[in-house]
Amino acid sequence: MPTKVKSDKREPGRNKGRSVKPAALAEIRELLGETPRLPELLIEILHRIQDKHGYITIDQVMALAHDLNISSAHIYEVASFYHHFDLVGEGQTPPPTLTVRVCDSISCNLAGAESLVADLQASLGEGIRVQRVPCIGRCQDAPAAVVGQRPVAKADREKVGRLVESGKTEPVLPGHLGYRDYLAAGGYRLLTRIGDGAKDSGDGASLTEEQVIQCLEDSNLRGLGGAGFPAGRKWRILREQPAPRLLAINIDEGEPGTFKDRHYLEIDPHRFLEGALIAARVVDIAEVYIYLRDEYSALRRVLERELQALQSDPPCPLPAIHLRRGAGAYICGEESAMIESIEGKRGMPRQRPPYVAQVGLFGRPTLEHNLETLYWVRELLERGADWFSRQGRNGRHGLRSFSVSGRVNKPGVHLAPAGITLRQLIDEYCGGMPEGHELYGYFPGGASGGILPASLADIPLDFDTLQPYGCFIGSAAIIVLSQQDSAREAALNAMRFFAHESCGQCTPCRVGTEKAVALMEQDQWDRDLLEALSSVMIDASICGLGQAAPNPMLSVLKYFPQELDHGE
Repeated sequence: MPTKVKSDKREPGRNKGRSVKPAALAEIRELLGETPRLPELLIEILHRIQDKHGYITIDQVMALAHDLNISSAHIYEVASFYHHFDLVGEGQTPPPTLTVRVCDSISCNLAGAESLVADLQASLGEGIRVQRVPCIGRCQDAPAAVVGQRPVAKADREKVGRLVESGKTEPVLPGHLGYRDYLAAGGYRLLTRIGDGAKDSGDGASLTEEQVIQCLEDSNLRGLGGAGFPAGRKWRILREQPAPRLLAINIDEGEPGTFKDRHYLEIDPHRFLEGALIAARVVDIAEVYIYLRDEYSALRRVLERELQALQSDPPCPLPAIHLRRGAGAYICGEESAMIESIEGKRGMPRQRPPYVAQVGLFGRPTLEHNLETLYWVRELLERGADWFSRQGRNGRHGLRSFSVSGRVNKPGVHLAPAGITLRQLIDEYCGGMPEGHELYGYFPGGASGGILPASLADIPLDFDTLQPYGCFIGSAAIIVLSQQDSAREAALNAMRFFAHESCGQCTPCRVGTEKAVALMEQDQWDRDLLEALSSVMIDASICGLGQAAPNPMLSVLKYFPQELDHGE
């Protein structure tokens, strides 16, 4: 018997699906004003709605889809992908007006984040939401929390409670070096000397693009966001690509244990901006895009202000510079996922090839860097490649900015010679370990870099030195564990983070991280099953998240068997 077709009783000219409510459309249009209706600005626009109301309704999604002339399904999937957007459906209760976020990643967990969450849930009123969140880039201040948009260092119930009562939830801007002071100290003079058309300004002869690239190559400056690709070679490759070329700067340092980009931005934002503009001039970049993680709300205001100062009175012609705001997704630290996010999409890594140097942002060849790599450009050109390469220990060359947290007396960003060992770093830069704590193990490269025992604390810390031990240095984020800590629990914390932050695009990562968490929560670890699962994740995941997620767990199996034997 043939199936009866359901009659479509829509009125003539009416689109299928939920209708757009006039009041919601008027609200969206008033909120956007003269903002260009470009799909690439979708995440920026969603932030405007979230900032104003504290959440995003389905009616607003429908109205926004109508105004931007894109599908409501696309807007919904983008808004639901990022952690910092709160979607509220019909009949659902909006979130409280104030949210207190408590970081529960490795360093904060060591400092008592679990008890802090319990204290706040018990002490704060019902109209306040207490959320566990992944790393917020303040590991040296563990346990760290955020009240509204104001970070709280070494948070406790009293500190958070006072802020809640005072209503002071806006971020406090750091005492950074502003544009005028940067100019007075010689800033941007180097930029004006670069290029065949540049003239001797009295501060030194002009530099050709080739001389700049050669200096980077001679210094062996490598990408300091984690991948370690030689910067000079990357610039040379991009110069060979067809114009127009773009520059994308990744300041989405979401790796637990990493906070060096924030550190440098809080001190001297124009030094990184000058490095970016030097790169733009040398590579002939048409437009610059800066992608800043949403957790750095104070720094977003700093960059907005300093970019306005720079662009209103530029030292020389500048390319267009765009500041883009992340929305709480660790995966956007991966370069192609960041590019997808800048384009107004979910931050899902792309299959490669083609590489972003060939087909990147908006389909154009794209030079991608993290902040610290560009921060060093001016210093290298002024002091010379030899100055940089002379630094180092144990046969290594250069300097490294180590983000150090965990069981040390002086956590923070420490600029030290490449190749320094962990013991030397702790003793010479971090003030030793706290009383009653002895070195037990350490993450040499953030949550994904693996865990090494104290017996391997004399390995030079640099690119390529840790791979023989199943680890890597990544962005040089060091998390120190003592005998009072459990490597097994630290590895489980890291795996929970990866499961939470997986974009879900590929099965090995999406399912693998969740399965690994379940297996690692058991009293006894199934070594054979965990190793087999790790092999699948490493071999078949699309990007570095799934490929590196097993590293801490494999390190525990290899270096900390005593914890497995006792079920600790």
